[in-house]
Amino acid sequence: MSLSSKVMTAMKEAMKAKDQNALTSLRAVKSAILLAQTASGAKEELTEEQELKLLQKLVKQRRDSAAIFEEQSRPDLAEPELAQAEVIAAFLPEQMSEEAITVIVDEVIAAIGASGMKDMGKVMGQVNGKLAGKADGKTISGIVKSRLS
Repeated sequence: MSLSSKVMTAMKEAMKAKDQNALTSLRAVKSAILLAQTASGAKEELTEEQELKLLQKLVKQRRDSAAIFEEQSRPDLAEPELAQAEVIAAFLPEQMSEEAITVIVDEVIAAIGASGMKDMGKVMGQVNGKLAGKADGKTISGIVKSRLS
């Protein structure tokens, strides 16, 4: 079942349950999917990797917005953003723990023979390829930096 059909099913359930927060979140996902499909020129289906990147981007946007609202002492605006992020994150695969990410980072560093921060780009490229959708880029970056320094 594609992401589009999962979102449509969840939208129907949210409409029946009159859950405005979920409905708003799901409409944003549907809109982003349509924009991504039409951006490539044709109405072709997105690959699973593209769908995961899209979902991660939407979750990150909402969490960043919530952080800004909290810095500005606006919890009334931060709460809906975090709630929407949770609804969207439900479509992502389960995120890996930092320990599991560290193991993969160590394997990649050993395979490449990375010795310092100058090799960070090479390591990040391979680790991001292996962990697409399973880990946050910020977390991966922090672990790679700590291992290479």
